[in-house]
Amino acid sequence: QVQLVESGGGLVQAGGSLRLSCAASGRPFSSYAMGWFRQAPGKEREFVASISWNGVTTIYADSVTGRFTISRDNAKNTAYLQMSSLKPDDTAVYYCATNLLSTAQSIRSQLGGINYWGKGTLVTVSS
Repeated sequence: QVQLVESGGGLVQAGGSLRLSCAASGRPFSSYAMGWFRQAPGKEREFVASISWNGVTTIYADSVTGRFTISRDNAKNTAYLQMSSLKPDDTAVYYCATNLLSTAQSIRSQLGGINYWGKGTLVTVSS
């Protein structure tokens, strides 16, 4: 079992920045990839970014490339999503997730399904 807890959401003006954190527990954090997804009101949940077990490989959705950065600190069992140049369209509940596989691509493709999700943290970007 893996437990994931997000934090860092809030209200920010367009153009501003936020950093989300995802604290993991239950299995050796350095053995699996991590990802961030988001769900806006009335829309389906969508992939945002993923990172491999060792942090070497990262993948981003086109809509956030160049504005968001995913990272991880295996010593702290924590993954991060640094969000900059935020837009009102970025308003959503953000979830961290893992499928316990090692590659960023496996998160992106949801290979085998995503087994573990956090409860989410709300990001609201005002215009």
